[in-house]
Amino acid sequence: MKQAKAMWSVAVVFALAAVCAHAQDSKIGYINTQRITAESGPAKAAQAKLELEFSKRQKELGDLQTALKTMSDRFERDAPTLTESQRATRQKEFTEQNRDFQRKQREFQEDLNGRRNEELQQVLDKANKAVKQVAEAEKYDLVIQEVVYSNARHDITEKVLKILNSGTK
Repeated sequence: MKQAKAMWSVAVVFALAAVCAHAQDSKIGYINTQRITAESGPAKAAQAKLELEFSKRQKELGDLQTALKTMSDRFERDAPTLTESQRATRQKEFTEQNRDFQRKQREFQEDLNGRRNEELQQVLDKANKAVKQVAEAEKYDLVIQEVVYSNARHDITEKVLKILNSGTK
């Protein structure tokens, strides 16, 4: 599937190159999406929002992990003096608490990933509007997101970042 997609992308690039070779007056640009999602104001605001939203749960998970470590260390230290039933009881408690920790950690990661994707989509929507604004204002015929190589004079990422960071859409 990926190979077919890659071949399709290569075919599109060659077709575009052929069209551009015939149309000398075409104006082409590209953006670096990675830079947009790392350096733009909306991306940084989204990251700060996520950190604020998830910091409490992350701290709780850290505290739970520390408590489990303490419980494990105490068990290892006390094991020789415990009766068989006491040892079994503590192991059962530890196993249950560890299972609960693992579940909470998994839920946290799923929630964080879901919210991160939501925020990223909003950033990309704003970026697409900014790209369209630059393309229309400067009369670009084509703007590409993913390129293997291009001359830096075709890079409009900085212009898009300026729009995103200024707050205009």
